[in-house]
Amino acid sequence: MTIPPLTDQFHKSLLDNLYDGVYFVDRERLISYWNKGAERITGYSEGDMVGKFCYNNILDHVSDDGQHLCKKGCPLLATIQDGKPREAEVNLRHAEGYRVPVLVRTSPIYDDQNTVIGAVEVFSNNQSLSKMKRRVNELEKDIFHDPLTGAGNRKFLEIKINTAILEYNQHQIPFGLLFLDIDHFKTINDTYGHLEGDHVLRNTAKNLSGHLRGTDIYGRWGGEEFIALLYNINKESLSRITEKLCALIASSAITVNGEKISVSVSIGATLVRKTDTMTSIIERADQLMYQSKQNGRNQVTLD
Repeated sequence: MTIPPLTDQFHKSLLDNLYDGVYFVDRERLISYWNKGAERITGYSEGDMVGKFCYNNILDHVSDDGQHLCKKGCPLLATIQDGKPREAEVNLRHAEGYRVPVLVRTSPIYDDQNTVIGAVEVFSNNQSLSKMKRRVNELEKDIFHDPLTGAGNRKFLEIKINTAILEYNQHQIPFGLLFLDIDHFKTINDTYGHLEGDHVLRNTAKNLSGHLRGTDIYGRWGGEEFIALLYNINKESLSRITEKLCALIASSAITVNGEKISVSVSIGATLVRKTDTMTSIIERADQLMYQSKQNGRNQVTLD
């Protein structure tokens, strides 16, 4: 059964004056109504769209990960099939070719026998929301990331450590904390300059990024000190991962005027304990790191 045309002038005028785009389709996804808001957002006129099938891919809805929803994953088709309303953030293709981010809402249309005979899609320009999300991400990056290394900063680490302790106390999810200090960093700065010192800091952050597990997090605590959190781990795994990390960093180097400068770290590693606070676990790992320094550097001390 097809959807009867919208002939009531009051309701048509009401829909045409909405800021949002609105269109109706029948069960075959034939477009029977296209309002002025849809024209304004997409650049396609009523004449361009009414009588066409939405699967003709004129709008070519694409998700943020690049999936073409008109071919697979169409929320409008899913609503027609099961009668359930949906909401999705997609990117439609404007008549001039560029992409417009929109928030899509779909709802079923029923006949007098309560049978789904089609669906309505309401979509609104999502550019303001997208800009706001980008700005929030930028602010989050400014607030929680170290600008030199791209790693999390001290504030970021404080939040993550406190959260990990809370989860441990509530759900007994264990974690390990690593306190890393770059060996002879002052000598590198004094001998080769601060630019090369910055190079060492960035390389250390990249080593942490590349060789920790995907579930772990890390950040720059300050100066040449870094902290890493290794989630859901036991002492044996903590020892194995930390020793590997220490060895990999020691095998890296920077080159200054043709001279290779080796870089190593001293590490203190510890598992969370029932009585731990953020201060206590960091202080314990810090003391263990100093033991590594006193025992010759480029090594791990774990407790």
